[in-house]
Amino acid sequence: MKRGKPPCIGFYAPMKPPHHPVPSGDREMARNLIALLQPRATVHLTSTFSSRDKWGNDQVQSRLLSDAQDEVRRLNASLPALDLWVTYHNYYKVPDLIGPHLAQQRGIPYVQIESTRANKRLNGPWDRFARAAHAAANAADVIFYLTENDHETLQKDKPDHQTLVHLPPFLPINHLPEASDLKGSMLSVGMMRSGDKLASYQLIAETLKHVPIDWTLSIAGDGPARSEVEKLMAPFGTRVTFLGQCNAQDLANAYQNASLFLWPGVNEAFGMVYLEAQSHGLPVVAQDRPGLRDIIAPHNKSALTSISAGGLALAQEITSLSTETERNLRSQDSRDYISKNHIAPIAADLLWGALSPLLEHTS
Repeated sequence: MKRGKPPCIGFYAPMKPPHHPVPSGDREMARNLIALLQPRATVHLTSTFSSRDKWGNDQVQSRLLSDAQDEVRRLNASLPALDLWVTYHNYYKVPDLIGPHLAQQRGIPYVQIESTRANKRLNGPWDRFARAAHAAANAADVIFYLTENDHETLQKDKPDHQTLVHLPPFLPINHLPEASDLKGSMLSVGMMRSGDKLASYQLIAETLKHVPIDWTLSIAGDGPARSEVEKLMAPFGTRVTFLGQCNAQDLANAYQNASLFLWPGVNEAFGMVYLEAQSHGLPVVAQDRPGLRDIIAPHNKSALTSISAGGLALAQEITSLSTETERNLRSQDSRDYISKNHIAPIAADLLWGALSPLLEHTS
């Protein structure tokens, strides 16, 4: 890196490139990370190559491993000079098959943001990809972990040269948005697709059957499983309103006009929607899951319900929030927590605190 010139950082997201047309948490996080890097560096999107094997198919993995070698050769010949390589999201279904090789060939530091080790996937259908993800993690000079669960697995097998840094998930804002008055409908926000998202909607439907107080619910989200979600909510008639897929402003309005945020979070590592909801001061009703514990304000965290208790426990938590005193207490706690832990300036300081020394060594 030439002194006086902004560093050039190569950015790669093997799960989904930042400009992908389909919205998702991964896409949003990648965009937010780039926004943190750009004020102090030139960010070069290195590749759109996706290494994802969703189902553990050996033939798919063989093809992707071969294609990755071709992509490495192409990129090594075509990429501009880089001072540092950053990969966002490396795990057994989507290992970084490119970054470690390019960083080594270019002689530049290699950094990962959100990387996991999954020893239980070794010797199974994702064996080769799990090993590839582990190899990529081993190559990293710095890994930014987002959850305590990831930290534990990374620390266990950390090579001596590597530094682990906690980077809490963050919102791309410098200041909190306007707070909700907590007098509107309950709000749920989630994509409508099969698997864990649909499982959360099924749990919401179960929950609503047990809520004894008067209620209404707004649902923001869309997707291929919308008809299934609509069937789940049909028994509740006009008490449930579908907002569809919302842009950023419409979603902000939905948070601002809600009384609480209801999303069970089935098998989610963490969810940006919880941060968004809490930034508007919404009390959170969710299940006690590992990733969620890392991003929930203290008063909300103490109210997370056990997974085994199902929808009945979630309904009881909704009922407990029928008092204005409890809602207001949880609301202020939520906003205080987000402002101190999960907004862009805090994340930028953490990110650059670890990247700057690496860049100094390359100058």
